[in-house]
Amino acid sequence: MKPFALALALLFAAPAALAHDLIVGGLHFVHPFIAAPIPGSMSGAAYVVIANEGSQADTLLGVETDIAMMSMLHTTMFGTDGVARMVELPQMIIEPGDVFGFEPGAAHIMLMMLTRQLAVGDVVPFTLVFENAGRIEVEFVVDPADLHEPAAAMEHMH
Repeated sequence: MKPFALALALLFAAPAALAHDLIVGGLHFVHPFIAAPIPGSMSGAAYVVIANEGSQADTLLGVETDIAMMSMLHTTMFGTDGVARMVELPQMIIEPGDVFGFEPGAAHIMLMMLTRQLAVGDVVPFTLVFENAGRIEVEFVVDPADLHEPAAAMEHMH
């Protein structure tokens, strides 16, 4: 385990008052959240920091939830023209001791065709599907959309 990397991920992933986490086997899920979508929006994004505290690598194969007709692993890539584009990730390998963050402006869980409106404070069940750990139920909390912007998170922590 890389304690410094996990501490850094915890610092930026979740303001202390809203932090929640789950440990299943060797996988540690830190503050799973959905940024509150704009009312009427048909898409959204979910985030979580995953630390592999186990002794073997595991691969996140996909994510399931009933709040969206499609949920996909995405990352944001910037082209040579400076334009950001979303690119689907087929899977995410997390080596032992590594910390991977789905976070605003980077990798995220894309939620397409939302099946209902989400409000701040809602708790939404997700199933994260791993190659070795299998299906893991994780609850995501809907947070204010701007809470996890780097400046807002730091201000909230003071």
